[in-house]
Amino acid sequence: MTAVTYEELHRRMAGAIAAERDATLDLLGPSAPAVRAAVAELLDHRAFAYPLSVLPLIVHGVETGALEPALPLAVVHELWWTSACCLDDLADSRGAYRAGDLDESTALLATVIAGTPLSLLAVQSERVPEPVRATLSAELLRCSVRAAEGQLRDLQGRAADASCASVVTAYLGKSGAPFGMITTMAAELAGAQRPRVERWREFGDVFGVLWQLFNDQEDILSGRDEDLRNGTVTYLLACALEEAAPDATERLLTLHTAAKHSARARADLTELLLAPAVLGRYGKDITEFRDRAHRIVDELGGHERYLLVLRDLVSRSSRLLLKPRRVSGSSAGLPRSR
Repeated sequence: MTAVTYEELHRRMAGAIAAERDATLDLLGPSAPAVRAAVAELLDHRAFAYPLSVLPLIVHGVETGALEPALPLAVVHELWWTSACCLDDLADSRGAYRAGDLDESTALLATVIAGTPLSLLAVQSERVPEPVRATLSAELLRCSVRAAEGQLRDLQGRAADASCASVVTAYLGKSGAPFGMITTMAAELAGAQRPRVERWREFGDVFGVLWQLFNDQEDILSGRDEDLRNGTVTYLLACALEEAAPDATERLLTLHTAAKHSARARADLTELLLAPAVLGRYGKDITEFRDRAHRIVDELGGHERYLLVLRDLVSRSSRLLLKPRRVSGSSAGLPRSR
């Protein structure tokens, strides 16, 4: 059987997802035209490079062989991540954020509506069977709390106290929670038994960590360096700290602090983060998360056509994109080799 990529699956389903999105916006009702317009503008403005809204369709396909019943969840996935990303942008904008034609205040209001009220309307609509509406609604609310906890851990994280384990805990919240939510919801909608539902949650958690690691790499490769500018404690930084010789840790921490305001510090820190020993550890750990995700998929089983798509998605999300750099003389000796 020839595997279809998740991007190809999204292209096939894009029209149906768009129609479901419009139907979901209509749930806001005739008395809220301004709210509808603002949320629609927010969704149009936030176009995602990777169409992960197909993930709940894939999970439902694995369980039942059918994609269409999970279309409301594809929209919920879009709404949740649009809201989360826009909140993140608003926090970083220092009062200068705009989303298309929306000013900051309107964008904030639309973000709040998209993230919770509209998502709840979607899972409580007639498009979702009545017996699972309450379960899906509760799942959405639990995810919001768990993701907020992860985001706060991320915001309050101190590089001096960071470890790979502590960063994974934060990632399991801010990224694992929403992916675990949507895979769990799709399994619930498909009528899976509780052990399988919890296994799907585990898959979503692991995939969320993988996707955060993928996203962290793209931030460096794109040159945006948002993590360095914001002082974020990433898994790559934790790897560098754990691999550093004891007398080199202080320089890493100093550069991490200075990188918020200094292009030179960001360049020097990036050089250390891409040292061969650091990337060797980083790549090894990505492989372990990937293997765990694949193992869960294999143990779950299901409709092979969509299992192939899911395996492809995991593989594409777990690539080591960064390339090692030789550390220059001024920074030599920081990461130790094992």
